[in-house]
Amino acid sequence: MPLYLDAWGDTHDVVAVQDEEPDQVTDIARRLGAPVSGEVEAALDAGPLDVAYVFGPHDRMADACMALIERGVAFVVEKPGGLGSADLKRVREAAASAGVAATVPFVQRGGPVDHALSLAGTPTYYRASFVAGPPQRYREAGCSWMLQPGRSGGGCLVNLAPHFVDLFLQRSGARHVELVQARLSASLHGSDVEDHATLILAGDDGSEAIIEVGYAFPASPAKRYSSYTSVGSSGFVDVATSGQISFTRASDGVCEPSVIDVDSDPLYDSFVRRVADTWEDDFAGLPSLADLGDTMELIWTAYGRSSVPSQEVSLG
Repeated sequence: MPLYLDAWGDTHDVVAVQDEEPDQVTDIARRLGAPVSGEVEAALDAGPLDVAYVFGPHDRMADACMALIERGVAFVVEKPGGLGSADLKRVREAAASAGVAATVPFVQRGGPVDHALSLAGTPTYYRASFVAGPPQRYREAGCSWMLQPGRSGGGCLVNLAPHFVDLFLQRSGARHVELVQARLSASLHGSDVEDHATLILAGDDGSEAIIEVGYAFPASPAKRYSSYTSVGSSGFVDVATSGQISFTRASDGVCEPSVIDVDSDPLYDSFVRRVADTWEDDFAGLPSLADLGDTMELIWTAYGRSSVPSQEVSLG
């Protein structure tokens, strides 16, 4: 949520901030000049509202979205949108029936990494690695529910992987993508949610994606490790944690180096500004609930094959 604040202040007139633990958001509300409420309905009564942003515990996301749909309020909902397929299906069907627009902050779309990977063309082989800091940071941020499987639905897989599954689905030429294998582990920190996960996805066009995410990076000003590769008909792209890019052209084998900013934090600011520009046009050009559903089905399938997400498992 803090990543959105500056852009909200510049582009939105914030009329209410709601959290089930109001004390957690008083500083944020003060910065936005808005009152704080502990209940969703009380916050909705602070309107009239044009747009609402739905964050918070994943086990309450669907109900919050339904309350907005009932009032005809367009909304932005963070992934995963609920605890499972049933939650998201309920929201998608209700929003479509009521004609309520919704979008999802898949902020990597159209960002520097996405653009760099697109140089290779439609991906045949794609790899993304995004390893963030330790799970303790959620307790320190007042979001301990993120480490409770019953409230969050899982750990790093449900929290971090959706961005990179979505990027592959958007760039893929496949008509159908399925989960081939997944491995989840909590070995490093021993918490109730997984701190490392790897997915292998396969498209019906012969393409493959390997996606690694984790809470395995140390607490550090460097924040995280990330690297990406993609190979397609146009060549091979390698994006390093430093932002160094190597694009090797398939046509002549020449390597074209460049540098980008791979920090994902600034992308949230850009997303808010696009919301402000498109909400009157039903968020035209932004990710949809259908996109969220396609992405989350692959991730929930991985969890569904494991009885305890935080156990070390290999799924075929």
